[in-house]
Amino acid sequence: MKSKLAASGIGAEVSAAGDVSSFEARTYAKVARRLIPFLMLCYLGAYLDRVNVGFAKLQMLNDLRFSETIYGIGAGIFFIGYFLFEVPSNVILHKVGARNWLARIMLTWALISASFVFVKSPTMFYVLRFLLGVAEAGFAPGVILYLTYWFPSARRAKALSMFFMAIPLAGIVGGPLSGWIMHAFQGVHGLAGWKWLFMLEALPSLVLGFAIILYLDNGIASAKWLSDDEKALLKRNVDNDRTQTTEHVSIRSFIGDRRLWLMAAIYFCVVLGQYGLTFWLPTIIRRTGVSDPLWVGILTAIPYLCAIIALPILGSSADKRRERRLHLAIPMLVAAAGFATLPMLGSVGASIVCVSIAAAGILASSSLFWALPTAVLGGMSAAAGIAAVNCFANLAGFFSPAIVGWLNDLTGKPTAGLIFISTAVLLGAVLVFFVPAKTVNR
Repeated sequence: MKSKLAASGIGAEVSAAGDVSSFEARTYAKVARRLIPFLMLCYLGAYLDRVNVGFAKLQMLNDLRFSETIYGIGAGIFFIGYFLFEVPSNVILHKVGARNWLARIMLTWALISASFVFVKSPTMFYVLRFLLGVAEAGFAPGVILYLTYWFPSARRAKALSMFFMAIPLAGIVGGPLSGWIMHAFQGVHGLAGWKWLFMLEALPSLVLGFAIILYLDNGIASAKWLSDDEKALLKRNVDNDRTQTTEHVSIRSFIGDRRLWLMAAIYFCVVLGQYGLTFWLPTIIRRTGVSDPLWVGILTAIPYLCAIIALPILGSSADKRRERRLHLAIPMLVAAAGFATLPMLGSVGASIVCVSIAAAGILASSSLFWALPTAVLGGMSAAAGIAAVNCFANLAGFFSPAIVGWLNDLTGKPTAGLIFISTAVLLGAVLVFFVPAKTVNR
């Protein structure tokens, strides 16, 4: 046993353990405990500062005399900046190191988010939302890249799924917090509640930005909390993974791959529904007759709580049955039904039930989707394919609030935007069945 362990490059610590696999499992559990909760906390701050404009809207539009269209464009223009600077930011992160660059990202977006207190015109609103997108562009893709420094592809999906649980957690925490801030701080020192919202919710990101510098390591080699044997194991697995997966493809063949564009179209519809929910959920609840921002915030947590329950159940079911298409299409159809039913309802209870169904379906779809491209795009540069799908689909974050706001102003009714979201998600569910089952059901 010792000779095999020595040949594998792992020393005395593993020999004492007597079992390479148990040592490996403990090592990766140690890495996950060290990195994932902290990175989730950081992403929770990022998502909170990205979408708290949905709560600020409850007071800001009246104070500044903004239309639904102005709000929709401003909410969505974030994703133009995000789209343009996502790839350059990752290139810089790889060159200068994750710790300093991720800290810079968080500190920058915290300052920009707090600057929304000075918004007085649509132009300033648009500029700050665009700059917020530029500042935040590199964080989520940067963390995904950072996790490849620690986890090989066989262990990466679980790590990423844990990290992205921060999205519904942000809804559970952020809703009541945002509602409480707007309720409790309205008029304090002569400032509106929505201004306090931007200032106070920027503080966690500011603190965490400095914490990154003290807590994160750039990679395995600089991690003092790992033993030499643990470092050797992690480095060997990551190096082997890179050797096996590195592949070159031409730009022309990459862009011309129809599978890539089918994946991008499906995920575009998913993201459109996701941000349709995120940016309009407080407004949906207020239109049922709930006027107090505190109660709006508390009620918005319920749909995200339902989503956090649905995510692991559906993910485990898809893995157990090795079936991907139906496990993605059915939650999308459920979400589409939830969005379509909302305009017919007037009571608070019925609306919460429908929006919870929509939230569980669309947020589960956002996670379940990634089982498709990782299988379908396996024959080409997988990392490049996934990045391209994500980059293109995030443009839906611009179109979703912009089109919904425009439709609501055009028709004078909130129902038009919800029907648009429902139709888009339904179209995405149909597109799922154009993916050959034999390529993904494994």
